[in-house]
Amino acid sequence: MTVSCMPVDNLTDLRQYVHETICHHNELEPGAFHFTERILVRNGHPCGIFFCLHGPRSVKLTAIWEVERNTILFYGSDGQKQQKTQLTTAPELAMALA
Repeated sequence: MTVSCMPVDNLTDLRQYVHETICHHNELEPGAFHFTERILVRNGHPCGIFFCLHGPRSVKLTAIWEVERNTILFYGSDGQKQQKTQLTTAPELAMALA
């Protein structure tokens, strides 16, 4: 599993980084497949974002931004962790709810 550090200033940069990283790990062309996200809620409060790239042959490649630890965990189609990125700066999750 790869571990890296990354500054992210806003949600657009976060989305772009996650999308490009998933595509890079799986040798996919960025923008060629549908990319979705969902706010994760714990005890009624937002705690992260679940990202999913809907790839070829119904493959789903995912990542989770965990706000409390300020990390992004990337998972392959087999559910195994591929990469962990520690964010040195990160956007406010409240901005995603607006």
